[in-house]
Amino acid sequence: MTHPMEIFFFHLMPWPRMPADLTEKYRSSWVVLPNELYDPEFGHQLYNDYLDQLEYADQIGFDALCVNEHHQNGYGLMPSPNIMAGMLARRTKQARIAILGNGINLRENPLRVAEEVAMLDVVSGGRVISGFVRGIGAEYFSLNLDPSQSRARFHEAHDLIIKAWTHPGPFEWDGEHYHFRYVNVWPRPLQQPHPPIFSPSQGSTETIRWAARHGYPYICTYTPIDQLVEYYGLYKQIAAEEYGYEAGPEKFGWTSMVYIADDEKTAIEEARPHMEYFAKRCFALPPQMLVPPGYTSKESFRRMVEAQSSGGGRGFDYDNMIATGQALIGTAEQVGERLVRNMERAGTGIFMGAFQIGDMPHARVMDNLERFAKDVMPHLPRARFDYMAKGPAARPVSA
Repeated sequence: MTHPMEIFFFHLMPWPRMPADLTEKYRSSWVVLPNELYDPEFGHQLYNDYLDQLEYADQIGFDALCVNEHHQNGYGLMPSPNIMAGMLARRTKQARIAILGNGINLRENPLRVAEEVAMLDVVSGGRVISGFVRGIGAEYFSLNLDPSQSRARFHEAHDLIIKAWTHPGPFEWDGEHYHFRYVNVWPRPLQQPHPPIFSPSQGSTETIRWAARHGYPYICTYTPIDQLVEYYGLYKQIAAEEYGYEAGPEKFGWTSMVYIADDEKTAIEEARPHMEYFAKRCFALPPQMLVPPGYTSKESFRRMVEAQSSGGGRGFDYDNMIATGQALIGTAEQVGERLVRNMERAGTGIFMGAFQIGDMPHARVMDNLERFAKDVMPHLPRARFDYMAKGPAARPVSA
């Protein structure tokens, strides 16, 4: 029997005017892409189109709206996800606002994250999901940070933020990387003890183990199903054997690009240029920028290489993604069937759909959202999960 699911709108807010010869001229759409290619006049309209899409998703019944953090790139135009979340907090009414996520170790003052997310939670009426991420390797070039300190800073920043949300202040914090004489966050979050925390990642063994220890939902983006089954199986094993709880579907999320048309041939043809734009321009990222020395362990690097090379080494190859069902491109009926099948196979309860792909124009995105809400969502088994971080004991292993 199909388990229930929540439906998120995962938005990257990419720049849709990157040149076709990007890699030949500039090497990458991250870090070194000249900002003279950014047109603020067009950017004004683009940001508002993207916000309109997210607001429309709230109106037509999506469970959550996803924003995220990336720096100095054309892949995603949200260097501050909290600003985007702040705009959505007053313009949406029902959907959760999923910040997936804040790069908490990228900041010299993680208490700013504690303050900003708490403020967003209060303004939105307790609708915030707080994702914590380390940031991909390219962020360390953009922000001039030492990647070898990434994980240690991340763990300490997490512990500091959680204590700031849950312990009476003021108190002192004297850690390895962060030092505060007074920790006394105002305002406090509306959700108690704090907003639910998600752990977005790309298969790092250390992050899977960390998320399982805390009982946080573990989310992978653009990862083949075979890899997801492996990652989520490891999480379930760690949760059961080391922490004594059963990790259910609400602990796992899957992301796919979605495009719906009246017939499959039309859908494939219309989505193709936008998928190829995403693969060849948005994600034009050399390996040395993706994984700088010291950023990850040998085991996690091996997993990352396996994930990137799944499907015969074809990565974001469009025809391969269609053939394997990894991309949900087709009629509404086909998209719904493939979505349920993939969710069941991966054991996930959270679907994060990318309905805006690459340089897809605004009108086409809005039509895509409307078709999904009208023709697919009513036939899906829906849920309203309690993601509140209650610790590993929240789901005891059945005898």
